Amino acid sequence: MSLLCDNRFEHPAGTYKKIFETCEELSEPLPATVTGRIPSFLKGSLLRLGPGLFEIGDEPFYHLFDGQALMHKFDFKNGEVTYFRKFFSYFKGVEVTDNALVNVYPIGEDFYAVTETNYLTKVNTETLETLKKVDMCNYVNINGVTAHPHIEKDGTVYNIGNCMGKGASLAYNIVRTPPTQKDKSDPVEKSKVVVQIPSAERFKPSYVHSFGMSENYFVFVETPVKINLLKFLGAWSIRGSNYMDCFESNESQGTLFHIAKKEPGEYIDLKFKGAAIGMFHHINTYEDQGFIVFDICSWKGFEFVYNYLWLANLRANWDEVKKAAMMAPQPEVRRYVIPLDVNKEEQGKNLVSLPYTTATATMHADGTIWLEPEVLFSGPRQAFEFPQINYQRFGGKNYSYAYGLGLNHFIPDRICKLNVKTRETWVWQEPDSYPSEPLFVQTPDAVDEDDGVLLTIVAAPGSQRPAYLLILNSKDLSEVARAEVDCSIPVTFHGMYKP
Repeated sequence: MSLLCDNRFEHPAGTYKKIFETCEELSEPLPATVTGRIPSFLKGSLLRLGPGLFEIGDEPFYHLFDGQALMHKFDFKNGEVTYFRKFFSYFKGVEVTDNALVNVYPIGEDFYAVTETNYLTKVNTETLETLKKVDMCNYVNINGVTAHPHIEKDGTVYNIGNCMGKGASLAYNIVRTPPTQKDKSDPVEKSKVVVQIPSAERFKPSYVHSFGMSENYFVFVETPVKINLLKFLGAWSIRGSNYMDCFESNESQGTLFHIAKKEPGEYIDLKFKGAAIGMFHHINTYEDQGFIVFDICSWKGFEFVYNYLWLANLRANWDEVKKAAMMAPQPEVRRYVIPLDVNKEEQGKNLVSLPYTTATATMHADGTIWLEPEVLFSGPRQAFEFPQINYQRFGGKNYSYAYGLGLNHFIPDRICKLNVKTRETWVWQEPDSYPSEPLFVQTPDAVDEDDGVLLTIVAAPGSQRPAYLLILNSKDLSEVARAEVDCSIPVTFHGMYKP
């Protein structure tokens, strides 16, 4: 338990800072010590991305997002597990970072590691070698794309990023990359903009980390968290500058909610607005009886971004970091509902008629539809972030379960499961253990939505074996197995299970 008394701040994460330290590559796979039984259907690889090198020569990296990309791989074969990791090669001659340390996902038959710029890094998922750098600007009008695309069952990839729109003003483009081509050509080269969304500010885009997609619609949440593009472009060339220096806030804007049709790509010019929030991750988006329901992990106002980014600033005094963490607001799981059929004559009336939610949408005299969310999860010293669902079967559909990383004042110290319909929760937690984002893997003969396992990497710096892969039963978060390795594993952000 965290304690606050006599103006002194205490935090349970005494050993957490150790997972921000530089580590070394592994020249060959390291066998893991397995406790329990690895499910027989796990026959692929768990891939994870994050920083692993925080200095080169006498030049230090001051921020968690600036450390050199390190790719991790746990391989499953015949009930045994091996662990391997490798740093990415540097690509020269770029104006902004090509440090792809956030996520990895498939495009066609290839796999790409990404951050949040226009550069994708093609990787060999067997050897973890970096193969080439791909600049999306060569194919579409985009300044960057998110590390959280949506991928349809046929392999079609949708992503979003800011761009220069009409009249040299900023906008947001949604980009479609087709699946594997019959002629074996590169799908990336056939990427196209399917719809453009206007920006509230002409020269400062909102920070975009993810977006929502249902069967027929896109949802983009334009928050008041802004990126100063001039600072951003200069941050990679000015010594001592870093990622967090590029952010500003315009809370008077509030939060704007944009929707667009998928087929054909068409922006729907309705003004949906809500109170100022900050947001990294969408959970799921679906349609129901003429409404778009979308669930997100969100934070109140700009303070969340400042604290989150500042807490990841390695220059900061650790005692000050812990103090700020105790004071910072905690993210909530919120549900917003957008009505697709809007009658402008119904001023002051709640337009949401779904019986299972308290979220509202109210028409104002100026034509703005004000959205108030339903809070699905909130806690004074706990939070739900890095969400995952059974995306294979329930992405874009009415669903029941979300899995996430539990944050205790910004420190990830538990795995959580949330029933978004009943609010029931389950938790896995062990002392001095810091898990990463849980990834859901469905069992081959699954019937229920939550038939499967969760895969997470746990750092336990104070243990004899300081890291392990943990496999949990996604029904009740009971432990199925763990695979311990005799080396430290630094913090990771996102990843995927490759069958």
